[in-house]
Amino acid sequence: MKRQLFKSLLALAAVAAFGAAQAQERTLKMNLNGPENHPAAAGMKRFAETVAAKTNGRIKINLFYNGALGSDQAVVSAIKGGTVELAVMNSGILASEAKELAIFDFPFLFANEKESDAIVDGPVGKKMHALLEPRGIVGLSYWELGYRQISNSRRPINKVEDLEGLKLRVIPNPINIEWVKALGANPTPLPFPEVYGALEQKAIDGQENPISVIAANKFWEVQKHMVITNHQYNPQSVIMSKKVWDSLSPADRKIIDEAADDAAQTQRTAARAAVAANLELLKKNGMAVTQFSPAEVAKLREKMKPVIAKFSANVGEATVNEMLAELAKLRR
Repeated sequence: MKRQLFKSLLALAAVAAFGAAQAQERTLKMNLNGPENHPAAAGMKRFAETVAAKTNGRIKINLFYNGALGSDQAVVSAIKGGTVELAVMNSGILASEAKELAIFDFPFLFANEKESDAIVDGPVGKKMHALLEPRGIVGLSYWELGYRQISNSRRPINKVEDLEGLKLRVIPNPINIEWVKALGANPTPLPFPEVYGALEQKAIDGQENPISVIAANKFWEVQKHMVITNHQYNPQSVIMSKKVWDSLSPADRKIIDEAADDAAQTQRTAARAAVAANLELLKKNGMAVTQFSPAEVAKLREKMKPVIAKFSANVGEATVNEMLAELAKLRR
């Protein structure tokens, strides 16, 4: 009798263990509002491969491009609700969830990639992502979109005044709208998947994005002029639904977290290596490229100062001071 009971208990334990293992099998969706040759795509592929390898295929990540799961704003809402599990997007977009993240959209915040890497991988970056958790979002890592440039279909841009009157698409958030206004241009907020069509139909004159994004989306087909301004640097946040995160085992959370950090190195390296080649690709396909002189960059910075001052108050004095103090340390 005892032997039979023991066998039954063992069988039940085996069934329970099998059920638990089966329960941990997951297929997760990951969204990007850009094409498969977007700078973030290499990171997404590396991330998915690493998670699959480290979980022996138990956790599979399906990758969706070109905003297939919705606009950034719609995806943020879906992540909070748990219906989309993962996404990559500009960190500044998440200011709608935690106002402090708007600091990542400040013009001329970082001088180079050494500074940006040190900030996002350090205490400031971690603190920013931690602010998202009460909103139902887990920040896993920071990838890179890069330094933004301005293109248009109307005229070459050789000085700051040449931007006046241009209708420029901007990321739909307040700071980007304000800095475009400060240049005397007309900001038009649009979700990224709508940009090419708006340029093609001449609903807008131009847009601003990193060189790699301009090349990946073949904007040379609808834009003839680009000026190199490096006016803004975009880190990208890899985010996950907290509802889904909380449902994972500690071991699986560790795998996903480490895979996102590992992919960050692959992604940043690939994105930076592609800049020169993409610039040549733009020129080869007929885009005329100009570059602001140091004097024009100085004028551009001056026009941005009131915008930075205004949004410093919105972001919060403590956040701005912490960022500036960390940057000061790096510049010693």
